[in-house]
Amino acid sequence: MERYRVNILGLSLSIHRFEYDLGVEFFKKYGTGLVSGGTFKVDVTLDKRETFLDTHFKVTGSVKLVCDRSLDEFDYPIDVSTKIIFKYGDEDKEISEDVVMIHRGTESLELGQYIYEFIALAIPMKKLHPRFEDESDDGGGIVYTSESEDLPAGQAGKKEDTDPRWEMLKKLNKN
Repeated sequence: MERYRVNILGLSLSIHRFEYDLGVEFFKKYGTGLVSGGTFKVDVTLDKRETFLDTHFKVTGSVKLVCDRSLDEFDYPIDVSTKIIFKYGDEDKEISEDVVMIHRGTESLELGQYIYEFIALAIPMKKLHPRFEDESDDGGGIVYTSESEDLPAGQAGKKEDTDPRWEMLKKLNKN
């Protein structure tokens, strides 16, 4: 979308600010797989320098999620601040999660995909409605017990037979 594209060739070597209000149209364009809707305010600060662009993103708003437990829809608040450095180079490639190399002749940056990914990464794996936040999760966890607790009464002190090869190896270790 042209709205989220920044023409970097036309920018002077200084700090530039961009503001975006995101809604249904944004999520229709960039995908509804992870995020189907929500309302967000995005502030982008782009510091253009000779060899790189230092870009700061501040994303605040809420996303519509469906509770994994009750299937009720609820608004989940998101507040993300992150930074990406776009370095000029000979090819387009991602160097790390916060450094991206762009070709020297790149005319514009498409910020919409980055914004969508920041929102998607802020969504928790386990989506629980806020009314379930105070409940303890005693029933679904793994419980560890010792072998002696699992044995029937009277057998708690008995040792399980071991493979004789292990006993021979243990003797070698003592020497």
